[in-house]
Amino acid sequence: MREMSPFRLLISREKALETILSTVRPIRRTEKVPIEEAGGRVLAVDIRAERDVPPFDRAAMDGYAVKAEDTFKASQFNPVRLKIVGVLHAGESTGRRIRNGECIRIATGCQIPPGANAVVIMEVTEEKDGSVLVFKAVHPGANIALRGEDIKRGEDILRRGDVLTPARIGVLASLGYGDVLVYQRPRVAVIPTGSEVCDVGKPLGEGQVYDVNSYTLSSIILENGASVTRSPIVPDEIDEIRSAVTKHLDHDLIVFSGGSSVGEKDLLVRVVEELGELLFHGVQIKPGKPTLFGLVEETPIFGMPGYPTSCLSNAYIFLVPAVRRMARLP
Repeated sequence: MREMSPFRLLISREKALETILSTVRPIRRTEKVPIEEAGGRVLAVDIRAERDVPPFDRAAMDGYAVKAEDTFKASQFNPVRLKIVGVLHAGESTGRRIRNGECIRIATGCQIPPGANAVVIMEVTEEKDGSVLVFKAVHPGANIALRGEDIKRGEDILRRGDVLTPARIGVLASLGYGDVLVYQRPRVAVIPTGSEVCDVGKPLGEGQVYDVNSYTLSSIILENGASVTRSPIVPDEIDEIRSAVTKHLDHDLIVFSGGSSVGEKDLLVRVVEELGELLFHGVQIKPGKPTLFGLVEETPIFGMPGYPTSCLSNAYIFLVPAVRRMARLP
């Protein structure tokens, strides 16, 4: 029977985190995704506006497009009468030029017709016999959103590395982008180990408990910008653990649950040392002391404690910063 090997020199939480963050690297792979699927992703290219937003002068309120000068003498007791020469509903425009004494009823967002330089809001008007009475004067430019008022052509709008929030997705849509270049999500393999754990949905054997850790770890990883491959449970056999490592080396990060404590069947330490480099094993933290971190063929490997509370705690302390760094998230 092989004797249990004690932890090597325990390192501090700060040193462990420093080691992890100096080892993992931000993902450089990129992909184009539809903007409706780009929320929370990290932009991989600078965005410069190729058009003005709005692309034309438009009505900011429902009302009447007018020559502002025609309304200067309007008041509550002495309204100005203007002839209605057209109606514009949402999405419509006209080439009809407004002359003095005329107006066009206009909906919010419509292009301002030629000759008009203001919009009188509905609330200060009264329609009567094909005309409108205006009870309040407006100044030139009133209730008009000018071309380029939101975004000007040639303006730098978004930068590479920006996280695409809903507001930024809206900006992309306003510029006509249907898809956008983003960094790929890190690919993380989550591998539960131990003959004592049983997958959910199956009957428990004698002395077994359900696999909790691979599900909590997967949830945390997904929440922090990565994609997850969840492996079937790997038994406590060195060949099986070695095979699990080599099989998942095409991932950006491998996370084992269990197999990092000091015990005769905790074999992950031996496998990492055999295949790569063990960077630390054991952290001065409680719960969560039996945490492992190493490198195999440039793929970082975590060994998280098997006890669910310790696993969850250390996932937030060590795994989340690593995943977010790889995903280029703040």
